[in-house]
Amino acid sequence: MSVLIYAESWNGKFKKTSFEAISYGVDLASKMDSEAIALTINAESVEELYKYGVAKVISVKNDSLKSFATNSFAGVVKEVADSISAHTIVMLASSNVNSFAPSLSIEWDASLATGVIAEPASFEPFTVNRKVFSNKAHADVVLSKENKVLVVAQNSFGVIENEVSGSSEEFNVSPSDGNVSVESTEMASGKVNLMDAEIVVSAGRGMKSGDNWAMIEEMADLLGAGTACSKPVSDIGWRSHEEHVGQTGKNIAPNLYFAIGISGAIQHVAGVNSSKVIVAINTDEEAPIFKAADYGIVGDAFKVVPELIEKIRTLKG
Repeated sequence: MSVLIYAESWNGKFKKTSFEAISYGVDLASKMDSEAIALTINAESVEELYKYGVAKVISVKNDSLKSFATNSFAGVVKEVADSISAHTIVMLASSNVNSFAPSLSIEWDASLATGVIAEPASFEPFTVNRKVFSNKAHADVVLSKENKVLVVAQNSFGVIENEVSGSSEEFNVSPSDGNVSVESTEMASGKVNLMDAEIVVSAGRGMKSGDNWAMIEEMADLLGAGTACSKPVSDIGWRSHEEHVGQTGKNIAPNLYFAIGISGAIQHVAGVNSSKVIVAINTDEEAPIFKAADYGIVGDAFKVVPELIEKIRTLKG
């Protein structure tokens, strides 16, 4: 019996979330007296994964899986899980994982827990702690089925280096895409993918106009960060809906999140409160965002941000 860990890759490369998934899965497998086995789909190389303690990697390479489709990925993960007699599948939350995890749990006849923030508090019964109510509370849930799918929240467990000597084997699949076909994929160029960004610079209506975003983009460029915005900003049309973060937009968990000119309505905070550090800049010292922030600056963004940019330039030397 084994724990299967899905190490997601983007354009053949692994991100930090992949290593967090491995770290969680390896530690879980050791506590369950099971073998930890990683699964990759169209990854260029699996060597990096050995650094985080997984000694066996199953590599799936298939051109039909270069574009994401829910049914295809759910079917492949299930097929691999069955082949190794897995009892638990571990994945790190992402837009793709969140999309196919429910389908996978149904096809595999498994209990599903999303938003998992810690290892099981108990194995008999199998009990995990997860986020509920838009990340405003935690709940202990019991997974009663023999098969279990755990979707771990980003930045909840961390990355643990434990280098081992590993091996990999290729696994051939014939995925079915169901009724879905991908005709084309457009990739943004020259920008940091918001879902992958370690640092995010986000702004709201306090910017007064979409024409004032140049300094936000400049700060993001200096930090190698992604740019984001609040829902009102995308609704007005100042920024693309692709940048909208919050309960009804993208849920992100960067290491550092700047909220500039954002009041901090509960819907916005729900989508960003998994960030390790939140820095808020707002003229209103009573703005709700300061309750969620680790650091706060009460001041005019049009004065504070240019000063931050100059400090960043100086530090980068």
